[in-house]
Amino acid sequence: MPLHPQAEALRRQRAEAGTPPLYTLDLATARAADLASIQAAGGSPEAVHEVTELTVPGPGGPLTLRFYRPSAAAELPALLYLFGGGWTLGSLDTGDAICRRLANAVGCVVVGVGYRLAPEHPFPAAVEDVAAAARWLAEHAAEVGVDPARIAVGGDSAGGNLAAALTLLARRDGGPGFRHQLLVYPNTEYGADTPSVREHDDPLLFNRRSVAWYWGHYLKAEADGADPLASPLRADDLSGLPPATVITAEYDPLRDEGEAYAEALRTAGVEVETRRYDGMPHGFFAMAGVLDAGRDAQEYAAARLREALA
Repeated sequence: MPLHPQAEALRRQRAEAGTPPLYTLDLATARAADLASIQAAGGSPEAVHEVTELTVPGPGGPLTLRFYRPSAAAELPALLYLFGGGWTLGSLDTGDAICRRLANAVGCVVVGVGYRLAPEHPFPAAVEDVAAAARWLAEHAAEVGVDPARIAVGGDSAGGNLAAALTLLARRDGGPGFRHQLLVYPNTEYGADTPSVREHDDPLLFNRRSVAWYWGHYLKAEADGADPLASPLRADDLSGLPPATVITAEYDPLRDEGEAYAEALRTAGVEVETRRYDGMPHGFFAMAGVLDAGRDAQEYAAARLREALA
């Protein structure tokens, strides 16, 4: 279908304002512009019972975890949520509105992870950080009011990539166990040459040049792209991974690789539910303040997580 009218209105605003693609900017400017854009489109952040931060040991130094608690209940399930931004942009503030909504809608503690960014800290730094965060959460669950038997992991875009990688690591290392994985338009394969990559080159939307720019910052060498922790779709075996929810967008260069990963999980015997949002561009999940489909996708994700964490 054509680009949805609400998404087209955003595209038109960018054109009229002369908004440059993020991949044409220096890193500091791109990071600031990305955060401002997400905050403008994310809607008013929902109030939650409590937001706190802890600093825990990480493989590259102190690692910040941000806890969104929806109620004063002594023990709640948890979602480890990993923000997007191509491993290069993004921060705990990038995912703030999403984490607040999911905490309230799911009724769980949402834990954001301030993982290290590339190119200052290329692959596998981000993977190592989120793995350290997951281990810490599982080991210290009682201290932070979390049920260690009911933890899910999720993320959008590069965060979805990291969530998928984390489930592979956890399976290899014998834990921590995850009840569910929420993958929102995830990167799953470096160098993917799919129809959706070839089709989407609109400079006013996230496009194939955006994808190449992010991968170029994330990987120290092209050979790293073959590692399943960078490209989960290249894993030889996906069996035994947590049940998954995979959300994709029609106008997204990552659409096909996200759906291919869902099918590969299904083929490996993993329970998977997928939903494609027609007429939507990459990033719509974080635009719940201006795109009805963004709010709908968050509600759908919350429903899936509620069921998984019950």
